[in-house]
Amino acid sequence: MIACLEQRFLPDSEAETRADDDVSSLCKALELNGSIDCGSVGVASKDFGGLYAVKPLAFIRPSGADDLVRVVSAAARSSNLTVAARGNGHSINGQAMADRGLVIDMRTMEERIEVVSCGGADYVDVSGGALWEDVLKRCVLGFGLAPRSWTDYLGLTVGGTLSNAGISGQAFRYGPQTSNVTEMEVVTGEAETLVCSETQNPEIFFAILGGLGQFGIITRARVLLQPAPDMVRWMRLVYAEFDAFSRDAELLVTRPEGDSFDYVEGFVFVNSSDPVNGWPSVPLTPEQRFNSGRVPRTAGSVLYCIEVALHYKSSDHASTVDMAVSRMLGRLGFIEGLEFHVDVGYMEFLLRVKRVEEDARANGIWDAPHPWLNLLVSKRDIADFDRTVFKKILRDGVGGPMLVYPLLRSKWDDRTSVVIPEGEIFYLVALLRFDPAYSKDSVVEKMVAQNQEIIQCCMKNGFDFKLYLPHYQSEEGWKRHFGNRWTRFVERKARFDPMAILAPGQKISTRSRQP
Repeated sequence: MIACLEQRFLPDSEAETRADDDVSSLCKALELNGSIDCGSVGVASKDFGGLYAVKPLAFIRPSGADDLVRVVSAAARSSNLTVAARGNGHSINGQAMADRGLVIDMRTMEERIEVVSCGGADYVDVSGGALWEDVLKRCVLGFGLAPRSWTDYLGLTVGGTLSNAGISGQAFRYGPQTSNVTEMEVVTGEAETLVCSETQNPEIFFAILGGLGQFGIITRARVLLQPAPDMVRWMRLVYAEFDAFSRDAELLVTRPEGDSFDYVEGFVFVNSSDPVNGWPSVPLTPEQRFNSGRVPRTAGSVLYCIEVALHYKSSDHASTVDMAVSRMLGRLGFIEGLEFHVDVGYMEFLLRVKRVEEDARANGIWDAPHPWLNLLVSKRDIADFDRTVFKKILRDGVGGPMLVYPLLRSKWDDRTSVVIPEGEIFYLVALLRFDPAYSKDSVVEKMVAQNQEIIQCCMKNGFDFKLYLPHYQSEEGWKRHFGNRWTRFVERKARFDPMAILAPGQKISTRSRQP
């Protein structure tokens, strides 16, 4: 079992003192335009997950890509230094840490959010360390434009999400964020700065996307934009049976554009009055109430909710919006009387998790451990996953959202480093624990153990699944994760980071010594 907080701070020793002196001398020789902190590195030793604490030798705050090149070059000249790019520190299992290595604070890079037009399309050129919420505000308020695909939480960096995939309720239509970037500037593990796209340096372009930081550090990305709506009709629809829930969710994500909603997600909740895990977690406003009397007596331990949103303009007549919504709802089999809706501004909708963050910070929950688990599960196995995991292992909830909703393989590019289940339809499953009662050390250990139980359940039953934001402790685990793409991954690593300098916290490769 992984301990709640794996303390990996090394004890003081003469050897460690010499290492500190060496890195101090190295840092002074770098002549960066930014700054270097070789003492107070506490921020760089932790992440949002709160499950690990790994002390780096230095926390480097670069001013631009040239500083990154100098840092990676210096690490390559050393015998064992590694480099980790840290965005907003939202990883769960120490993926952005570097044990006795160098951590790069990407948030200090010169911020660039510039809207450009090229070939009849609009894009935003944005620095890798910029937050998506800042991209949203700049594009919408300044130009009436917005990226097509988002993550639910926008307090993440552009480079961080593009290094994984970037998934939310728009991905069924436009694909993940990795499918909506057309050009990047990256610094490879060989300290080479490259501009790449589908046609220019395509191998590094597709390797970087979803590459878990293994091949290079994203310093700039060009992201496709589209006109932004003014308003959103936000709705939640409750189901008693998983079959009906999954049937309707799959119907919505496979309907043609213009004949479905613009956002489709879903979640599982406990069939009880539990304020965190149960009925009260479903209504969209404090004034709305969940009428549990509407739930069929035959319902089981958990219920299901489809969450949808329809974009519209302020100039659209209310009756037009109502008719469009009624037409789409007419196809669905949710429980009558258990539908909730609210009309909100587009930015308010996209920043909805920001309010959750603010409340969590105020209550002290945000800084507590978060043993989250994210999986991608094939349509073939999702009903059995519901039966064995949601209805049994998680029947009492997880102290936060249990997301589950379908995605379409055809919207993902197989040339990227992301690996997903087989078949056209697969599901995102995200177990996002927030409740403070679940943050005590002994309970967190149980939650981590429960994550492992779920993974073992998937393996035992032969489910076609992949971890999203993956974390493995052995090469065997990574080989299983990448499957028949492992060879491609190894070849890309050998080409763009042959000494395994980058992203050591992923525990995929071991740093090799200087040739």
